Amino acid sequence: MSDTATARAAEQPSLSIRNLSKAFGGVQAVNDVSFDLAKGELLALIGPNGAGKSTCFNMLNGQIRADSGSVRLAGEELIGRSPADIWRRGVGRTFQITATFPSMTVAENVAMVLMSQRRELFSLFRTAVHRHRDKALALLDLVGMAAQADRPCGVLSYGDLKRVELAVALGNEPRVLLMDEPTAGMAPRERIELMGLAARLVSDLGLSVLFTEHDMDIVFGHAGRIIVLSRGALIAEGTAQEIRSNPLVLKTYLGEGQIYGRAEG
Repeated sequence: MSDTATARAAEQPSLSIRNLSKAFGGVQAVNDVSFDLAKGELLALIGPNGAGKSTCFNMLNGQIRADSGSVRLAGEELIGRSPADIWRRGVGRTFQITATFPSMTVAENVAMVLMSQRRELFSLFRTAVHRHRDKALALLDLVGMAAQADRPCGVLSYGDLKRVELAVALGNEPRVLLMDEPTAGMAPRERIELMGLAARLVSDLGLSVLFTEHDMDIVFGHAGRIIVLSRGALIAEGTAQEIRSNPLVLKTYLGEGQIYGRAEG
């Protein structure tokens, strides 16, 4: 490969979204949205209620089929693929509400995703869990939960459950991680700690993370770049400082009194 081709390949975004659109009946939920998620970037997607954030998010991992547009993972088209197929190709995801198995241990919950990745039979569950324990512990160590590996998830605090969910999302060694309101329901200190952890994963693993979030302190304090949706359209993108001072964003979303505080949307 020539030096020019090598440089071009290095610059290829992890996730490339072009002209993404989705309508429900007569309502245009997402309208011609385009943006890139770079390798090793922590990118925030924000906007008021009804902006189209959830719809956009759900199209990226195949939960909702786009009407038009393209979503490419390192150049490979994802539109038309199932969520499971997209997951196996390297797009992980966390959700607003944690979805662990309360009666199973922390390590067993993480081992479940390792079994799924390898399409192993769940009838051999105990054998498979034992076989994947070292890998599960390594993932739990990444998120600071290895010491609680043998505790049932049902006795954990909400903040710790969020960490377990993050370990589960890392189980398929994703190139891209989608985090849907990762700090929802958490105490202020837990929010800061979780997003600090996400930022370290971006730095240490070269992971590309796209997240939605209502807490503007979290967004401005951790995102390397921010994109803003309003009524289904992308209205701004830039650094925290650029978004804070963008007149259109101030008018449609943040408001003069909400620039540094929690904005609902």
